[in-house]
Amino acid sequence: MKLHPIEAGNFKLDGGAMFGVVPKTIWNKTNPADENNLIDIAARCLLIEDGNRLTLIDTGMGNKQSDKFFGYYSLWGDHSLDKSLKNAGFHRNDITDVFMTHLHFDHCGGSVNWNKDKTGFEVAFKNAKFWTNDNHWEWATKPNSREKASFLHENIIPMQESGQLNFIKRPVGDFLQESELGFGIFFADGHTEKQMIPHINYNGKTIVFCGDLLATAGHIPIPYVMGYDTRPLLTMDEKAKFMNAAAENNYYLFLEHDAHNEIITVEKTEKGVRLKEVFTCEEVLK
Repeated sequence: MKLHPIEAGNFKLDGGAMFGVVPKTIWNKTNPADENNLIDIAARCLLIEDGNRLTLIDTGMGNKQSDKFFGYYSLWGDHSLDKSLKNAGFHRNDITDVFMTHLHFDHCGGSVNWNKDKTGFEVAFKNAKFWTNDNHWEWATKPNSREKASFLHENIIPMQESGQLNFIKRPVGDFLQESELGFGIFFADGHTEKQMIPHINYNGKTIVFCGDLLATAGHIPIPYVMGYDTRPLLTMDEKAKFMNAAAENNYYLFLEHDAHNEIITVEKTEKGVRLKEVFTCEEVLK
């Protein structure tokens, strides 16, 4: 097995929204804001090369939205999904599976493109199976008013229409030891219904793709919950369980949204679970 970080692009989000009730005087120390109160955000995806299977976890925003839409997110840097795949030695047509932690636009937008004449949409990975779970699919296709702006019809429905959509079989509890794709999955409901957090066994390490359960290293303290979360108190319970397990088992936490810290470990301290070490992807995934 080989793991490849796939940088799908960088953008910015409001720091207050990203940290909820945490005062700016605190979060600005770890995630400094610009003059518009925006903080740096990554869309760092992960490609799992395992035999003949190439599984891409999340796909970033994509590029099919309008300039007005992207203007809200202050895109920066020169990363792109195709460029990163090429740097890893692959093309999007090589991908066999696309696993989406959840269907918010910044996690699945790259799964669907315009068709050739821009009259409609088509899946961006023509040879891949697309994976979500039935509860989250129902949640995303019949969205509540709070998340409606994050679940975009054009990002989601073409996967079903293509016939390439598949559902992960959910466990009775919140952890699936081994999914159809060969890795474990923690199911979390605080951010959105049945977000899936992959746990990958790799060279004697557990690599956890954190999705929106832990957006950045600055979000490690349990009460530091995003304003975007639909059930913040539940997020705190899920984070406490997850972060304690991460400290006890020395998980390597792959941060999808942290533009400056790629992989971290955590440890237990008198103040609770805190940052232990910071690594580059090259250091851990080589």
